[in-house]
Amino acid sequence: MNSSADYQREFLQLALEYECLKFGDFTLKSGRQSPYFFSAGALNDGTALSRVGACYAHAAIAAEIDFGMLFGPAYKGIPLASAMACALHQLYDRPTPVAFDRKEAKMHGDAGHTFGAPLEGRVLLIDDVISSGMTVRASVDLIRDSGATVAGLLVLLDRGEQGQDGGQSAAQELAEQCDMPVHAIVRAQDFRRLLQDAPQYQQFHGQVETYLERYGA
Repeated sequence: MNSSADYQREFLQLALEYECLKFGDFTLKSGRQSPYFFSAGALNDGTALSRVGACYAHAAIAAEIDFGMLFGPAYKGIPLASAMACALHQLYDRPTPVAFDRKEAKMHGDAGHTFGAPLEGRVLLIDDVISSGMTVRASVDLIRDSGATVAGLLVLLDRGEQGQDGGQSAAQELAEQCDMPVHAIVRAQDFRRLLQDAPQYQQFHGQVETYLERYGA
C-alpha cells in the first residue's frame, strides 16, 4: 500500500483476492436474495490479516476518530481488532490497547466477560459488517457499563441497506440508537464502480443496481 489514501482500493482488492466479496445468488440472514455476499472469515492467513489491519488503521486515521483503545467483539472482531492494533503500532507509532469479550463469562482464572486490556477511556468498536446490529448493541452496553466511552464503530463494509423502519440504513439506525458515529472502509457504492470498470464483474452490475434500488436506503 503506497499511502493511506489507497486504503479503500487496497481493501477491495484484498476482498476479491481472498474471495471475501463474492458475486452470484445468496440468501442473507434477513431472508433477502442478494447478488453479492461478504464474509471476513476468508481473511485467514498472516498476509491477509496484516493487510486488512492496515486498511482499518488508515481508515480510522483518515476519519479522524478520537479513540484510545480498540474493542473486538467475539468472534470475528477478535482477529480484526488485533490486526488493527498491530498496524497502528507499525504504521503510526500508536501502541493502542485492545480488549475482547467472551460469548460466555469465564468463572475462573481471569474471570469475567472480557479479556485483554481494561475497558477505559474512548473505545473504538471493530467489526466486519453490519447485519442485525445485535452484537454491536451488546458491545456498546458492555463498554458503557464498564464506565468507558464508545468512540464509534468501524466496519469493513456497510451494505447501505434499509434498516428495520425501511427509511434509514441499518448503519444510520445503529448510529442513532446507540448514539455513536458509524464508519466503514467501503460502502456498496464503492464497489459499484468496480463492477463497471472490471470486465470479469460487469455481468453482475445490473443485478447489484436492481438490488440496491429495492433495498438500498
